[in-house]
Amino acid sequence: MSEVTVWRASAEEAAAQVPALADVLIDCVHGGASVSFMAPLPQDKALGFWRDVADGVARGERALLLAADSSGQLLGTVQLVLAQPDNQPHRADVAKMLVHRRARRQGVAAQLMAAVEDVARAEGKTVLVLDTVTGGDAERLYARAGWQRVGSVPDYALMPDGVLCATTFFFKRT
Repeated sequence: MSEVTVWRASAEEAAAQVPALADVLIDCVHGGASVSFMAPLPQDKALGFWRDVADGVARGERALLLAADSSGQLLGTVQLVLAQPDNQPHRADVAKMLVHRRARRQGVAAQLMAAVEDVARAEGKTVLVLDTVTGGDAERLYARAGWQRVGSVPDYALMPDGVLCATTFFFKRT
């Protein structure tokens, strides 16, 4: 694979990347990722989700990080949810870590996670939290990156095919 570039998208870039982001999301859901959507994921629903994210970026509620190859093809993304309740200004949620199946096991997710932690520090966020499917590849990725496992909740969510799955929660101090 060619060199991967990871960056924080501006509001304009977020809006412009909506179609490519929808393609990544659809690929992940159709590949079995439990990321809040059921299969088959219609393109209009994926586009609507990413339009909402782009609006959140424009309002400063979210940071959207993108990973692309040297040709500019989008490979993956992750979000940092910055908008938190008044009593949690120091915290952010890491959400929707997505890597297209064609780019998996090549370090893209690790680069995205390192970049999202950098953005969190720059935003003054000292505690990060995330959740992931128990026993999945992402759980191992987070543990390798120094995230602390808090615990698991059985039957927390559904896989895209409708099967119940457990979810593991992690936190990290930046």
